Amino acid sequence: MSLLGFERETLLDLTVNVIPMAIIVFFIVGFGVVPSFGVDPVLTTVQYSLLLVPLVALAVLTYYAGKVVERDEGKHQEAADAASE
Repeated sequence: MSLLGFERETLLDLTVNVIPMAIIVFFIVGFGVVPSFGVDPVLTTVQYSLLLVPLVALAVLTYYAGKVVERDEGKHQEAADAASE
């Protein structure tokens, strides 16, 4: 079974990035529910962009890291199969 095109082992390798993503989402929701710095549009924009930009960057980085791991595992498996023949 594959999720987002990744095998189970690759997904387990990528779960290390889920914790920081969950923390960022927690703060986004928390600041949305309890606006501790008021409702100034400029400050709110800066505040959310300081949370959303790293979240998006981490998600993109995680996706491409998974693609590289899948590609390298495929090459390693092909080399192992060729050596065993």
